[in-house]
Order: sequence, then structure tokens, then C-alpha cells
Amino acid sequence: MPAKSAAQQRAAGAALGAKRGEQPTSKLKGTSRDTKRSMTEVQLEELAATPRKGKPEHKSGA
Repeated sequence: MPAKSAAQQRAAGAALGAKRGEQPTSKLKGTSRDTKRSMTEVQLEELAATPRKGKPEHKSGA
């Protein structure tokens, strides 16, 4: 499941770092915190490893 925006990719990377114990969960906000709880480490790796070139900063609605 590739990231659809640069913001989604950054959130996944932050959640992955917290899941691995590289940073405290208390530093996570919003989507990163929810993503850490709901996804496995493998899923987060896949989402965070998506190439960023050509991705919008934020995905538009719908």
C-alpha cells in the first residue's frame, strides 16, 4: 500500500520510529499516533518507503 502524499509518508515514518523504540510515543501527534496503533511494522515500512517524487504534499479529498 503506497503512500498517497508526502504528509502520509512522513506520518508513517514517525510512527515506524516510535514502534521500533527509536523515539517516544509521547512525541507523536494525530495521524502518526493512530497509525502506530493500527498498523504492523511491516505495513509501516511499506508506507514509509514509498518514493516521494511526484507526490502532493497533502492528498485532496475524495
